[in-house]
Amino acid sequence: MLGRGIDQIMPHPSAPVLHESYVKDARQYVGLAERKNGRIPRDVDYRYIWGDALSVLRASRPDVRVVNLETSVTTSDDYWPSKGINYRMHPRNLRCLTVADIDCCVLANNHVMDWGYAGLQETLETLEQASVSTVGAGGNLEEARHPARISVQGKGDVLIFGLADASSGVPDSWRAAEDRAGVCLLRDLSLGTAEGVAGHILGHKKSDDIVVASIHWGSNWGYRVSPEQRRFARYLIDNGDVAVVHGHSSHHARPIEIHDGRPIIYGSGDLLNDYEGIGGFDEFRPWISPMYFVALSTATRRLERLEIVPMQLRRFRLEQASPEDRRWLRDKLSDTGEQFATKFELANERLIARPLLHQSARDEP
Repeated sequence: MLGRGIDQIMPHPSAPVLHESYVKDARQYVGLAERKNGRIPRDVDYRYIWGDALSVLRASRPDVRVVNLETSVTTSDDYWPSKGINYRMHPRNLRCLTVADIDCCVLANNHVMDWGYAGLQETLETLEQASVSTVGAGGNLEEARHPARISVQGKGDVLIFGLADASSGVPDSWRAAEDRAGVCLLRDLSLGTAEGVAGHILGHKKSDDIVVASIHWGSNWGYRVSPEQRRFARYLIDNGDVAVVHGHSSHHARPIEIHDGRPIIYGSGDLLNDYEGIGGFDEFRPWISPMYFVALSTATRRLERLEIVPMQLRRFRLEQASPEDRRWLRDKLSDTGEQFATKFELANERLIARPLLHQSARDEP
């Protein structure tokens, strides 16, 4: 979530005007964060917000880097009037993504059209000019549904699909159509919809592709995973040959399930946002920013290793999480993941997923 407050500390901040009920100036979010953790520099180098995460990326050397980009990248002033919250980042600040070598931005979310159709179009054009792939939104339904194909030398291709569900707050009016720009918004999470998505995936997939289904769904807070989410994710794995379900929308990490050797991340949490000074949700420790590293077999497209590196957002910059926060996240994901037969161990400042092979995930009633 690189808009609003984070955009304000970068070299080319957008006009700070907001159309929220209580906050009318994006710089107020910077001030709230400073009140909590101290002075935040302005006109920062684009590496600043990534902080210690850049060294983690260098050490891990992932083949493909995927984020849910939950903001418009635009100079448009045509805000969506009934939306209430409107995120935008100035296009000239896009360097903050390319310095981290992001390969693909998922745009199927509830903020990509905060500044109207003009804002969406400029977002798409700006990312394309920067050679960053996009999925989940487009100039029409065909473009919004179209996957990104990223080739990894010597290993094959990764195929990424972007989807959104109304449970995450995406307005129905944002739904892409044959003659209208918008988001790839699911009708629902029914088996019929899952069948259609799986068929669409198989229509694009080659035999040795690794498929990622990136889905914006669910509420912002809490650990409950609905039966519909579980059924939908499992169906995509069982019938669409999806290797990773990358769920997002929650502002904190939610449980993880390993289904048939393939991970379902029900809610990845936020990596970067401007919520640092906003209180009221400390029980979820939203200042913990997880980075997910998923290693898959190119032969079987099944999980070999899933690691989480817990970071902490402080002064709008990612730092290594404290030992206490790492232990807390390990325990929370193990406790909430028990129903999915998944626990976590802590090793070398990383959380390692350990499927409980002696038991299967229990279905919710």
